[in-house]
Amino acid sequence: MSHTFYPMRRPRLQRSELAVPGSNPTFIEKAANSAADVVFLDLEDAVAPPDKEQARRNVIQALRDIDWAAKGKAVSVRINGLDTHYMYRDVIDIMEQAGDRLHTILVPKVGVPADLYCVETLVTQIEQAQGYERRVGLEALIETALGMANVEAIAAAPGRLEALHFGVADYAASNRARTVSIGGLNPDYPGDQWHFALSRMIVACRAYGLRPIDGPFGDYSDPDGFRSSARRAAALGCEGKWAIHPSQIELANEVFSPPEAEVDRARRIIDALRQAEAQGRGAASVDGKMIDAASERMAQTVIAMDTAIRAAAASRA
Repeated sequence: MSHTFYPMRRPRLQRSELAVPGSNPTFIEKAANSAADVVFLDLEDAVAPPDKEQARRNVIQALRDIDWAAKGKAVSVRINGLDTHYMYRDVIDIMEQAGDRLHTILVPKVGVPADLYCVETLVTQIEQAQGYERRVGLEALIETALGMANVEAIAAAPGRLEALHFGVADYAASNRARTVSIGGLNPDYPGDQWHFALSRMIVACRAYGLRPIDGPFGDYSDPDGFRSSARRAAALGCEGKWAIHPSQIELANEVFSPPEAEVDRARRIIDALRQAEAQGRGAASVDGKMIDAASERMAQTVIAMDTAIRAAAASRA
């Protein structure tokens, strides 16, 4: 292990992240009572320009009226991009009027670390002025060629950053990639054309202590397609995936929750290694397979996820 180490900045259960347009208060209320681990209230792509200001007011009202933490979920707001005139007012109004009820701000189309610094400066000043005790985190959407080219530098940026999200739709547009649907596979490509980009983002996250989250799968009438996409992301190391429709929440929770058999095996790995240590050995065997210190680290990750899931379920109950 290198002497340089970046611990996880902020662990947070994020198997499913439900996207909800801020322009629809009815959807927001339903989202609060859903099984999603995280809900992000969208002020960006899901809201038409004439509705931006009303959507912002709706989001502020929802943040103040709904006790999101009591419902066992984190709440985030996706602000508009730094290249728009909506962004500064999104940050100021939401932070001043409801910043003490917010968990994270999702910043779209992050291209360079300075984009996050811009948002963080406003957030910090407002928190200090308002005397908030809760520290609002930042999450960044990597969804442009520029953002992916700088993903390691973005992940290494100090401050409030907690997670990176892969925005496959805008990423495809930015790269002029041919795709049949958002997050879907192009049959002309021999495999998963998003594999490289997603893997690169995940490596940057794991190197610098961030949570990697996969983005949307557009065809919500195709549960098998969503499940396959989520499984590929999980295999690479993602902790969760967006749900753009309520029907995708349970699918994401299912894929990103360790099965009971996996949790049981993780506990047996820990027990076997403790017994081996007592006998002066550094390795052991479980189910006919060698295990060692690396196995223990993987097992601890599975157990920590299971513990977080159980805690969230108890909170919702």
